[in-house]
Amino acid sequence: MTYYTAEQIADTIIHLSRERGIEITNLKLQKLLYYAQAWNLAFTGEPLFHDSIEAWVHGPVVPSVFRKFKGYRWNAIDCTVSPVADARVTAHINSVLDAYGSIQATRLESLTHREEPWRVARGDRPVDEPCNAVIDTEVMRRFYSSLLQTQQ
Repeated sequence: MTYYTAEQIADTIIHLSRERGIEITNLKLQKLLYYAQAWNLAFTGEPLFHDSIEAWVHGPVVPSVFRKFKGYRWNAIDCTVSPVADARVTAHINSVLDAYGSIQATRLESLTHREEPWRVARGDRPVDEPCNAVIDTEVMRRFYSSLLQTQQ
């Protein structure tokens, strides 16, 4: 399997979202990036990218991607992006967008806060306490794989 950087996957999410007319802010991008990684781990057992995802106050965040789009603040990201040309990755991200693309960013944040991977990474910290603990990909794989099993 070819591995991509989180920035390449983020660019692909932005590109495919634009094709669907979905507005993407940095907050929403971070959650979609997290779900793309999580579900890829569940379906294939492999990460989509190797960049770490941290358990920040507003949910899962890939710091390098956050910094890249930080200037947009709460506004839609409207810069030129370079999506990956990989049919499997495109199909996977389109599936993630089918499931999560129409959900508001703050609702996605709330969903991630209720799920085990983010909660385990944060430990006993209060929800509003800054944190840069890494979300363990094995915890993600197990959690999302268990969701697949309950749907079968």
